[in-house]
Amino acid sequence: MEPTKKRRWRWMSLTILIVVGVSAFWWFWAADHVESMETTTGAQLKFRANGELFEVYQNQKWQPFFAKGVNLGASLPGHYPGELPITREDYMRWFAMIDEMGANVIRVYTIHTPVFYEALVDYNRRKEGDPLYLMQGIWSPEELLIEKKDAYLPEIREAFRQEIKDAVGAVYGDITLPEKPGKASGTYRANAGKYLIGWHTGTEWDPVMVQNTNRLHQKVAPYQGKYFHATPNATAFETWIAEMVDTVAMEESKHGWQHPMTFTNWVTTDPLSHPGEPIQHEDLVSVDPTHIEPTQWEAGYFASYHVYPYYPDFFRYDTTLQQLKNDAGQIDTYKAYLRQLKQYHKNMPIMVTEFGVPASVGVAHLGNLGRNQGGHSEKQQGEIDAGLLQEIHQEGYAGAIVFVWQDEWFKKTWNTMRFELPEDRRSLWINVLTNESLFGVLGMYPNKEGVLTIDGNRTDWDQLVPEEKQRLDVQVPGFDEIWMTHDEGYVYFLAQLKEEFDPAKQQLYVGVDTLPGGNKHTAQLPGLTLDEGLETLIALGKADESQIQIAANYDFHARLYGKRYGMLVVKEEEKKDNSGIFKPWKLAVSLEMEPPDSKKYYPLEEVDVGKLIRGTTDAQDPQYDSRAAWQAKGKVVELRVPWMLLGFTDPSSLSVMSYEDAGKSFTTETTKGIRILPLLVDTATKQIVGQNAYAVTKLPMYTWQGWEQVGYHERKKQSYSILKKAFHEIEAPVKIGTQP
Repeated sequence: MEPTKKRRWRWMSLTILIVVGVSAFWWFWAADHVESMETTTGAQLKFRANGELFEVYQNQKWQPFFAKGVNLGASLPGHYPGELPITREDYMRWFAMIDEMGANVIRVYTIHTPVFYEALVDYNRRKEGDPLYLMQGIWSPEELLIEKKDAYLPEIREAFRQEIKDAVGAVYGDITLPEKPGKASGTYRANAGKYLIGWHTGTEWDPVMVQNTNRLHQKVAPYQGKYFHATPNATAFETWIAEMVDTVAMEESKHGWQHPMTFTNWVTTDPLSHPGEPIQHEDLVSVDPTHIEPTQWEAGYFASYHVYPYYPDFFRYDTTLQQLKNDAGQIDTYKAYLRQLKQYHKNMPIMVTEFGVPASVGVAHLGNLGRNQGGHSEKQQGEIDAGLLQEIHQEGYAGAIVFVWQDEWFKKTWNTMRFELPEDRRSLWINVLTNESLFGVLGMYPNKEGVLTIDGNRTDWDQLVPEEKQRLDVQVPGFDEIWMTHDEGYVYFLAQLKEEFDPAKQQLYVGVDTLPGGNKHTAQLPGLTLDEGLETLIALGKADESQIQIAANYDFHARLYGKRYGMLVVKEEEKKDNSGIFKPWKLAVSLEMEPPDSKKYYPLEEVDVGKLIRGTTDAQDPQYDSRAAWQAKGKVVELRVPWMLLGFTDPSSLSVMSYEDAGKSFTTETTKGIRILPLLVDTATKQIVGQNAYAVTKLPMYTWQGWEQVGYHERKKQSYSILKKAFHEIEAPVKIGTQP
């Protein structure tokens, strides 16, 4: 090639490289660029708290912004949060679904792995329209605080300060965290700071710890920091929080940004007085956000609370909240509380950063207007969550963040946790009686979901591979075939009858035996005699007849709250083996309370969770109910039963509740499997079809291998589409009162 042509070619190549490089840089910068405002001190602002409004800088001006968010957990089925199992692919898939739902904010409680921040930055670079913003939580040393009951201990203060530094470094992609058990680690290089909406410092505060901290440090001077200070009327604990919030501000200022600050709070430690709260502990002490103020933090400061409609109990009992009606004309204590809380926090924005109800069989608290902690279908969950969202918006709040994005199998609940043994295996199965596991908008279903559908059609059973099911050779009049299988959530039964099943003429009973003991006879089945006892008895028939009951001396709800705590009356005959008495399967929803722990006497409250709903688990069917337990069509009857209702404390290790109690703790046994005795009863004569005597010990046993790994299916719940509609209907915040 001639020299002139060579030079020309080099210039052309160089020009092309420059153009490509500039184009790539421009694409990268434009895609990653977030419009912000620079303060007089040189800090960048994207969001700010201004009077009672939360505002975003957009199109070269400040505009009102309503945070429509979802809390994001850190676990997957089969794992605990400290294992941090969520992958980049999971996050990218979830971000798209959250975006589609209409949320504009994701809140996380603690530092996630580097892939979370990388995925968020990558997702926002690629998407059209406004970014998906991040509210970063900073986890306090919660266990130490509860144990030591003194926030000022050096080990607690230093641990929290270090967590703050780590969180800021993680968000701005400027830190490498060493491996520590239960903590995120790795090299953080993705700068997600430009997508931050605010810092959410701390966890729900234990009232006894707060009270003790205030008592021990009464003479501490109000904190005066560079960016935040405590007011003269601040308590010692509020002064401590002011210091921690100021620490977050100082760390963030090193990166040239300012974002609005808040700290975690909940109804138990709100600054309001609740004369109708029965439990002294729940209205013991206040942590008041108005006692902390920004000094020179232009991004500002806002209040945030976790507010659920069923807890504490004053939502049911406090007459001062029973004056306000909602849009449907109903007395609405949740709406009344929101209004009182908003009125208290004058001249500052306030958000509800946790709210919602679970879609579960189990129930843990009762709420006004049926907004209970559990017992809801997915459709009901969506309707209640959407209603709460609308009320939060109507009352002039700056944001509402629903709890939670995904189901979390590892969670525990106060009224079932004593029955889940061993405790460290909770993540290996899904207990639908534990409502805390099922708050998710994204369902995490056990592995037979979508494989077996409870609909009265046996085709899906026939398609299961032989290793996935077991035919039981049970010789009982009226039955042609009995099949069983299981997954991480349920035991499944299929019965092929000789005649069509008609609940108006028949009832179908299934006696279940898992270990020695129980009832060898029962009033429900007159004349029945067995050589081994049954732990549970299932009845299928009309709606009010379909349920599972538990042998009286095996009933661990009654053993805990009757025999051990004396809150229930347990008759002497119910304590005996083979009493013949089966009792409804119940969970406590409120304990017996009496002075001095409560202001007056309240009896124990309980709910029946053994009712078996007839329906379908086909999510595409208009009659779908996530709680459905059985269906019958023609000669086919299908049934699924949650493991715990059969007495299992951990099916992954074949652990069942023992009949024996050891002091204050329950004990378990390892079962060899499940024996079932299916029976048909003529509703007119109340007689068992066929013989009355059976050798349970001779019945075939359904067996399975324990497991250490889980299978699961991820699917949007019905609540997702309902919340999507509600989110999309909300644009800007509602202005209440005069904004400065």
